[in-house]
Amino acid sequence: MDQVDKIISPSWIFVAEEGDRVLQDHSIVVNDGKILDIVPTIDVFSLYEASEAYQLTNHLILPGFINAHSHSAMSLLKGYADDLPLDTWLNNHIWPAESQHVSFDFVKDGSSLAIAEMIKGGTTTFNDMYFFPEATAEVVSKVGIRANIGLGVLDFPTNYANDPEDYLTKGFAFRDQWRDHKLITTCLAPHAPYTISDKTFETINTYAEQLDLGIHMHLHETSQEVEGSIKEYGVTPIQRMQDLGILGPKLMAAHCVHVSEADAELLAINGVSAICNVSSNMKLGSGIPDLRQLLNCEINVALGTDSSASNNALDMMREMRFLSLVSKGLNMTSEFLKPAELIRMATINGAKALGLEEITGSISKGKRADIIAINLDTIESQPCYEPLSSFMYSADRSSIEYVWIDGNTKLNQGQLVCLDEDEILQKTKIWQSKIKKT
Repeated sequence: MDQVDKIISPSWIFVAEEGDRVLQDHSIVVNDGKILDIVPTIDVFSLYEASEAYQLTNHLILPGFINAHSHSAMSLLKGYADDLPLDTWLNNHIWPAESQHVSFDFVKDGSSLAIAEMIKGGTTTFNDMYFFPEATAEVVSKVGIRANIGLGVLDFPTNYANDPEDYLTKGFAFRDQWRDHKLITTCLAPHAPYTISDKTFETINTYAEQLDLGIHMHLHETSQEVEGSIKEYGVTPIQRMQDLGILGPKLMAAHCVHVSEADAELLAINGVSAICNVSSNMKLGSGIPDLRQLLNCEINVALGTDSSASNNALDMMREMRFLSLVSKGLNMTSEFLKPAELIRMATINGAKALGLEEITGSISKGKRADIIAINLDTIESQPCYEPLSSFMYSADRSSIEYVWIDGNTKLNQGQLVCLDEDEILQKTKIWQSKIKKT
């Protein structure tokens, strides 16, 4: 009998590979941070002896969610400037507040708040774009969550850097410092077409090709962005990125709300991943992505929350549900976007976008054990006739009871075991007092 670290025995497992098959009464065997085996529960204890065993009756096991677009430290600005359009929100409120307050400590404390919320909501990997990435990395390393951290670039000065060269110099120094960390990967993160010049994009593309790095950026978030590009450059932002050589399988394009058929075809033929952030888009009045168009073009669609400054919650379950219901309504087709497909968008599709599909994103032998357990034995979720439907339409993030990242327990019976919530709340209130005076 083999000795292993953990045996997790739920009622149901959805592995998030192709199809919608749910395994019943199977167990996941975890050792050295990896998924060693998946076997019928009736057989597992005759094959393995575990240091920890979890008997999770009426629980659904999923791969951990992958938040494919976030600005984690902006959690300190949650609720600061609600109910405004994107341009007004950014130019008149968020950027002025950031210019007064963003620092290493702001990012570290904001990232702690965000990561605590994400883990409690089942996120085991996040794709981040913000300033002072070394501060985010410190929290990531301490907590033990998986993260792809962007090397942010803008054409104008901020508290972090003065110009594109300064952003890149600092970003690469950060990358060199953290490149061997097992849970941290990096990418280039130019903010958006309207904040980056052609010259800077050309430099970014050169580095991306030379260093084999992904690119994470906002793209086609608002109709104003598209119209402004046509006015200034004569083409849409997507066409401009095509002309500059930016489009490709390593591009993670956040939002993709206002996309013409021609633009969608460009994304598809270049293998670009589209990252939808439906809550943020709706709250900012930016529009709603056309999922049918993106999926018909066979574009890899992943999900993100954006910052909780723009949608007020880093809640991947909410993103799935909102996207499902809105898309069904817009298309007047109840069969569109079933739970299995949405779960894949929040898991394996996100892993593909980040280039991590060999490591995480689904439950299969050899992958890292990034796993979550949802309790469906609740007033909200019962009766449970079909577990994926109960998860999608009835449960919420409070139903998430266990989170394991790289095989390590991060949430145990709904309680964080990797962060001090009281300390985070105290620091958050101190920042709130400072920011409120802005």
